[in-house]
Amino acid sequence: MTRSTAESLRTAPLQTPTDLGTNATKDIAPALTALLADTFALYLKTKNFHWHMSGPHFRDYHLLLDEQGEQIFAMTDAIAERARKIGGTTLRSIGHIARLQRLADNDAEYVTPSDMLAELASDNRQLAAFLRATHAVAEEHNDVATTSLIEVWIDETERRAWFLFETGRTAS
Repeated sequence: MTRSTAESLRTAPLQTPTDLGTNATKDIAPALTALLADTFALYLKTKNFHWHMSGPHFRDYHLLLDEQGEQIFAMTDAIAERARKIGGTTLRSIGHIARLQRLADNDAEYVTPSDMLAELASDNRQLAAFLRATHAVAEEHNDVATTSLIEVWIDETERRAWFLFETGRTAS
């Protein structure tokens, strides 16, 4: 490699090689980045509710939300790295997350435990829908690795929604 080639590679924009093609990168990477923004938004809301939980079921709910927060956070690196592996870029800041996220924040001073559980159950169901939409984009381009990852995350997300729903049910 010549010196000028090495220098041009150091200053070149991020262009990770992939066999998926330019159209796949242009479609899949932004879908993954939006998904990543939603995942961070759900992570922070889950931790917010974990930190601000109160009431007679404090310990159980606090631990449940901590466990779910860890699971959600674990998705973030894999999503971002998948976008990079296929030749795209991803989130760069909190502001970038705010511009892309589709899940609503909750900045209320106080939220009842039952409202916390219901809101997180709803958000997880919305995230599952976003995961399915991203899966469809990846499937269009035969991106088996992305669809495979997303299928696991859909199952985890549905499980979180189910646990939150069942935990928040009142005895009849």
